[in-house]
Amino acid sequence: MHEKRIGILAEDEFEDLELYYPYFRLIEAGCKAEIIGSRGKDYYKGKKGLSIKKDVDIEDIEPQDYDGVIIPGGWAPDRLRRSDKVCSFVSGMYRQGKLVASICHGPWVLISSNIVKGHTMTATQAIKDDLLNAGAHWVDRAAVRDGNIITSRNPHDLPAFMKEILSFID
Repeated sequence: MHEKRIGILAEDEFEDLELYYPYFRLIEAGCKAEIIGSRGKDYYKGKKGLSIKKDVDIEDIEPQDYDGVIIPGGWAPDRLRRSDKVCSFVSGMYRQGKLVASICHGPWVLISSNIVKGHTMTATQAIKDDLLNAGAHWVDRAAVRDGNIITSRNPHDLPAFMKEILSFID
């Protein structure tokens, strides 16, 4: 696989495994994995206490700069979805047919980016109603790929999630 540039959106209280597992799997597969965050902050702390350093500011990038984006779960997506720049970046990635992947509470960002209507998706049961109300078709499966959107439910589903992601970007 030639080097693909995949961004991982970060904010405080990300689900540690849902950020780190994809990060290292992407590097292992030969991708350039970059942590994307907001200005004014260099490190983000996960729910379980792990921290990660930001590589690039969301304000300095455009969708055409990347081959895909991953949105980990935890409480970070609730903060990320409030950023117009984050939502613009995610919707731009979607419109360009690039990878848009999210796990657990990550689909909150996809909802706020207005890209879920008509798509079959999964997520943690806690946001099932949010997806349904936004026009998505929710299913209870480890990983779901619908077009260029890949979703998953929780850390236990990370192997299936990454299998779909790596298949998409190969």
